[in-house]
Amino acid sequence: MKEVIDKKEKQEFLDFPSRLYVNDKNWIRPLDQDVEKVFDPSQNKFFRTGNAIRWILVDGENKTIGRIAAFHEKNTARSFEQPTGGVGFFDCINNQEAANILFNSGKKWLQQAGMEAMDGPINFGTREHFWGCLVNGFFEPVYNMPYNFPYYAALFENYGFKNYFNQFTYHVPIDISMLDPVVFEKAARVARGSAYKVVSYKRKEIDKFTDAFVTIFNEAWGRFPGVKPMKKKQALAMFKAMNQILDPRIIYFEYHNDRPIAFFIMIPDLYQMIRHFNGKLNAVNKLRMFTFYRILRNATRALGLIFGVVPDFQGKGVEAAMIARFAEDSRKSGFKYTDLEMNWIGDFNPKMIKLMGTIGAKVRKTHVTYRYLFDRKKSFSRAKVL
Repeated sequence: MKEVIDKKEKQEFLDFPSRLYVNDKNWIRPLDQDVEKVFDPSQNKFFRTGNAIRWILVDGENKTIGRIAAFHEKNTARSFEQPTGGVGFFDCINNQEAANILFNSGKKWLQQAGMEAMDGPINFGTREHFWGCLVNGFFEPVYNMPYNFPYYAALFENYGFKNYFNQFTYHVPIDISMLDPVVFEKAARVARGSAYKVVSYKRKEIDKFTDAFVTIFNEAWGRFPGVKPMKKKQALAMFKAMNQILDPRIIYFEYHNDRPIAFFIMIPDLYQMIRHFNGKLNAVNKLRMFTFYRILRNATRALGLIFGVVPDFQGKGVEAAMIARFAEDSRKSGFKYTDLEMNWIGDFNPKMIKLMGTIGAKVRKTHVTYRYLFDRKKSFSRAKVL
């Protein structure tokens, strides 16, 4: 095992998966900068109350056969019955002994930090990126979502990891003829009430839409354990950071008598272009991306980034109204989106699963978040249902 410290080792950590998946047409290399910022204390706020480490595993011929990272963060660790850290960015040949060496390294390091369990494969950061082991639906991934070989599940489970929760990726074809008629029935019911309106995001009105986003987010999501209230400064930074690849046509806000009650924020799936970048976002590739998304608008797959409906309007069809609007917009000239994927619907969140059903979405992929308790005699429990 080699700890990743110098520039050469960092590059090997990034390059190894390219060789491992060289014959897999579905795998897409993440941007190097997206991976590296996870391990950069100046860019990742989790280092303020936590720490991370990386290793690469080599064989007798000094050939890399695996990689892994381990991390812990005080507030996250304390949110569980036992202090829990994590391992992630796991890639390995199909060899249980090699996988065990990697997992043992993470376990030992986390134990020394006072942890009593580890989740994996997860990210040293928020859940929407680099999180989970793909166990079903081996299609090409969407932006910064994990893709791995089918044998990875066995490597985790044979070591002793257990399924802590499943996270589903839902798919909706953006084709009016294929959408469930119930979606349009619900949308029409909402449309009959003149108090409701669905509008698209406008870059020039970023301040107005940021206020609406914060209001809806805090009402819809702020009540959940572990979710901190969103501040306008944070939301504004998010919209500005995504500005280059935002497509205002696929960001919807819904109002009731001018009260913001729902949003559906989608972005073009960057992996449709990034797959050709080999992990590098240099000046040429930035220009290619800008042209692809902002000028030619050639993306065909939209990625559902976040969906929110304030509690007193949930189940009333407002979500269907936004999906129906998206489907109607798909008829317009120059609108090339044909598919929508929505990531990260946990099996512990039955309300969101029900919501996906109301808009005609079907499960396309399943990722598993595993948990390993260091005390092997301790009783294991899955994630609690919200």
